[in-house]
Amino acid sequence: MNASNIPTTMRAVVLKRHGGLDALEFEAAWPVPQPGPQQVLIKVAATGMNNTDVNTRAGWYSKSVTEATTGEAYESLDGTADNTWGGDGIKFPRIQGADVCGHVVAVGDEVGDDLIGKRVITDNWLRNWDDPLNMHTTGYLGSEADGGYAEYCVIDHRNVAAVDSSLSDAELATFSCSYSTAEGMLDKAGVGADDAVLVTGASGGVGGALIQLAKRRGATVVALAAPSKHADVAKMGPDAILERAPADLKGALRDAIGRDNVTVVADIAAGDYFGTIIDALERGGRYVTSGAIAGPIVSLDVRTLYLMDLSFFGSTVNPPHTFRNLVSYIEAGEIKPMLAATYALEDFHKGQEAFIEKKHTGNIVVVP
Repeated sequence: MNASNIPTTMRAVVLKRHGGLDALEFEAAWPVPQPGPQQVLIKVAATGMNNTDVNTRAGWYSKSVTEATTGEAYESLDGTADNTWGGDGIKFPRIQGADVCGHVVAVGDEVGDDLIGKRVITDNWLRNWDDPLNMHTTGYLGSEADGGYAEYCVIDHRNVAAVDSSLSDAELATFSCSYSTAEGMLDKAGVGADDAVLVTGASGGVGGALIQLAKRRGATVVALAAPSKHADVAKMGPDAILERAPADLKGALRDAIGRDNVTVVADIAAGDYFGTIIDALERGGRYVTSGAIAGPIVSLDVRTLYLMDLSFFGSTVNPPHTFRNLVSYIEAGEIKPMLAATYALEDFHKGQEAFIEKKHTGNIVVVP
């Protein structure tokens, strides 16, 4: 294990049950995890916040919940086991937090010493490495295994990558979940230089990542965001920024990019505006989603789907190469972080409250 000067207890924020913010408890002396044979022990420097944390804590993934993401406990949660992203339930207590940046301080018996001392970020998809493309056997860091809202965490050595970058720990912690999610969406939809992409929720972590990664592919990008956030969204380089839900979307598109439709909608919002953005797709267009923060239940005129020859894609589990590609983009300086704020572990509730309020642009990060 090569462990030296590693304490036996650590500070951590621990999810004890489904519920509101009071379900998360700060622990000053939680046991430090021990790496298994194929794992590494990371001393956590920073961990990014994500919607998955909030949704899992509240139980929003349960089909019994039909409301938008609020971060509050749901009265409709019926106690069934479909209350995590994978539908298999969650075991408590659980340390959440997937976007870990830190230094490897110890390794399991079957792992070489070359990672010790390296600054790494994590690929959050926990895989069966004998069958790494099998989506049925994947888990998620902070959901199926303890994550990074603590001073230490463990993960398989194949789920980390050393990053050669001048970015800060907090900046590196903004990438993994949001940018891997966005890259996976663009891969699913086959986005290229000939596409015009409409991005909803553009001021959030995934939305900003979608802008940058679609522009990296040469696409024309139109972002939807609240006017108060347009100046920050502009830093991501979209070709046009519209208000969050234009009443005349086609007219707004025509004025912005000279056409009244797009080839791809990259959506993380859903909700009541779903039908409007679907109507903005050209014939043969593609819709891809990895979220439903405005509400999971939508209305679809199926005639639009088949008469317009549309293709719909859901995107959650990414193959291993998505993370490796992301690391190469970071090291090449082809994408940049959007760090909105940092919070200490002891101030976790304040940080998640700020995350839920969505007044920020980009990512919020927890630093031990």
